[in-house]
Amino acid sequence: MRASDEEASALLERSDSAGRRRRSASPVWSAPPGPRPGSLRRQSSSFREDVGHAASETYLVSRLTIKLLHCLGIGYRWMSQLLALTIYAILLMPGFIQVGYYYFFSSQVRRSIVYGDQPRNRLDLYIPEDSSRPYPVVAFVTGGAWIIGYKAWGALLGRRLAERGIIVACIDYRNFPQGTIGDMVIDASQGISFVCNNIANYGGDPNQIYLMGQSAGAHIAACALMEQAVKESGGHPVSWSVTQIKAYFGLSGGIMEGEESLSRYSPEIVAKTSSAETIALLPLIVLMHGTEDYSIPSSASKTFVDVLQQAGAQARLLLYEGKTHTDIFLQDPLRGGRDPLVEDVLSVIHADDAIARQKVALAPTPRRLVFEWQLKLARQISPF
Repeated sequence: MRASDEEASALLERSDSAGRRRRSASPVWSAPPGPRPGSLRRQSSSFREDVGHAASETYLVSRLTIKLLHCLGIGYRWMSQLLALTIYAILLMPGFIQVGYYYFFSSQVRRSIVYGDQPRNRLDLYIPEDSSRPYPVVAFVTGGAWIIGYKAWGALLGRRLAERGIIVACIDYRNFPQGTIGDMVIDASQGISFVCNNIANYGGDPNQIYLMGQSAGAHIAACALMEQAVKESGGHPVSWSVTQIKAYFGLSGGIMEGEESLSRYSPEIVAKTSSAETIALLPLIVLMHGTEDYSIPSSASKTFVDVLQQAGAQARLLLYEGKTHTDIFLQDPLRGGRDPLVEDVLSVIHADDAIARQKVALAPTPRRLVFEWQLKLARQISPF
């Protein structure tokens, strides 16, 4: 175990060092880039850096995960889940390839903008084609069971919302075993702070910022929001304000279990024990959940909404009948056509803007990215 710990620490040090070298070589963007001489060369260099960064992070997390599983013991259940996940990914691969092409080659995607000092402190921006006016902004924290989260997982949602006039900032953060839940919340909070204080430079409206998280990301984002409200109500200095967030969307979220830190990293418990001043600072909270989610049952969202309402917060629950943990976020968008999740998010963002709602209604219908038989088979064997 001591040798494994030393090897893991060495890997983390090399990743941190590589991250610092990359950040020192490329300054943080301060304004939306436009066409300039030599931009093709810079784009090619940026693409190589992004791929290299993703590869190094994947290698690091994979090595540490393998060591973790080795310590826990890999049995039949682990192997069957891994096999199911592999087949699931192969079935949906045609859609993933198309989304990946958009992610790496679309001029509307600004990849790996640095927002902090840690190697994973980066975010991606999805920006609408028309830059004639400031756009509403969604700061999105991706899921991944607290161990495989990555900012690119939000590419499909980012594309859908950007096509409908919303800027999306997908925030990356340290995963376990790179960091603890506390580290993840710190990273997410720093990413939100960057969005609140810098999004105007990218064409976003700083007065229309929304926070969203999916699965583990919903938990992390909720923790960051509750923690910020507690700090503000207590008069502590902050780099961003809860009052800057118009609404919070929590998709298929839950709480992280654990005795020592549960009282701090359970948004439900924090809401129960918070003062009236803290609750009053919270924005509208909208929780979304599929009724057939077996990874995180929809009862988790219902309980959280009940607690928030009893505490005096504005909270509502949207249930998607017959939907699993990944249907709303992944399979449905890959199917094309109407996207209930996007429609519900936009109905909140544009609640007081009839003109924006009309423009959204005229937006082109998303096309199918995966055949129906692939989606049905993937749903049957999904490990989620």
